[in-house]
Amino acid sequence: MIGLAMPFILQAQTTKQLSLQEAVDLGIANSKNLKLSQQKIDEAIAKLATVKDNALPTATASFMYNHAEIPTNTLKIGEGNPIHLPSRADAFVGTAAVQELVYGGGKLKYAQESTKLLKEVAVLDADKNKEEVSYAVVNGYFSLYKLLQSKKVVAQNLTAIAKQLKQAQRFYEQGLVTKNDVLRFQLQQANVSLTEMEIENNRKIVNYNLDILLGLPENTDIETKGADDTLPQIGTLANYLGTAMSNRQELQQLGIQHKVADYNIKSIKANMLPTVGLGANLYYVNPSGKFIPSSQQYIMPITLGANISWNIASLWSNKNKVAEAKIQQLEIDTQKEILTDNVKTELNRNYQNYQLAIQKIAVLETSIAQASENDRLLESKYQNNIASAIDRIDAETLLYQAKINLELAKADAKLAYYTLLKSTGKISQNN
Repeated sequence: MIGLAMPFILQAQTTKQLSLQEAVDLGIANSKNLKLSQQKIDEAIAKLATVKDNALPTATASFMYNHAEIPTNTLKIGEGNPIHLPSRADAFVGTAAVQELVYGGGKLKYAQESTKLLKEVAVLDADKNKEEVSYAVVNGYFSLYKLLQSKKVVAQNLTAIAKQLKQAQRFYEQGLVTKNDVLRFQLQQANVSLTEMEIENNRKIVNYNLDILLGLPENTDIETKGADDTLPQIGTLANYLGTAMSNRQELQQLGIQHKVADYNIKSIKANMLPTVGLGANLYYVNPSGKFIPSSQQYIMPITLGANISWNIASLWSNKNKVAEAKIQQLEIDTQKEILTDNVKTELNRNYQNYQLAIQKIAVLETSIAQASENDRLLESKYQNNIASAIDRIDAETLLYQAKINLELAKADAKLAYYTLLKSTGKISQNN
């Protein structure tokens, strides 16, 4: 029995109540996309460190041992005395060199600055991904909120229908209404029950997806908290446009890409300039054959030098490369202009949508007041056998549909607000 019960214990549902801020924090903390973004930042930092290393002096060292066998070791040149060489010889030779680029036309400096900017692009890309993750959580959170609110209203509706059905059955027993009236209330109850089943099914789907997004156990039932807070007041469209122009990561990235292109142009021009380098070399020559020779059996010359080199052909061969790089920079500027226009139209659309969402709520609140009064009148008439069961059911249906529409409109308005914030590039600082 214990063994059979264990799977059910492990699969038991848990409930977790979350505010929107808590949900967003969880989503950010557990997002695999954001982890990947951080890895890209780390990669950019590593590349910057590598480029900085290129500015350091280079140094090399080597040590070599040579052994020679000399079978013919007598050498005679002309009529002079012959030269007798040893039959074998050993030698130790060592070298050490240090080289430093003193002037390379600024190429190393431009490479460092360009890589720094690319790191900033990676950081902005991570910020943009954070905005996307935040909005995905907000969207899922309010989708769940809408279903939970709809479920509450439907539950209220079912309670009211059960009351009406009980009353209709009593009236039927008293001969005040026909069997058909009772059947109509039963049909209404069945239809609303089907709606409740569909809502619950959709809730499970959305809840599961949100569990995955937030990194929660997949059997966690999420309850929203504080999602019905007062809707925020918004400023002028001009204020939101100004915020978007300053904060949209895509615009900032293109601005940085323009600077990167500028350094690319400077780097190409630097190839036309001469380079200057300094170097020092140390040589160790030990022909004695002993690893540690006695004095005066080895030499250790030290040389210092400087070199200047200039690829003169770059004066005409790089001209077209500079022109190409300038065209690429102009393309970046044009992309930024196009994106700026798109951001403006996107933000204006989201601003107007939020205004419309607020207006819808006001209209629906009025319609609920009207539907409530209509439902009260029809209930009184039905109890007095003046109105039909159909009229009574229609009035009740209109009231609860209006209540559901209002809850959905409130959630849609909240989502519209965060959509507006997202279009400014600042949703993660305002939830």
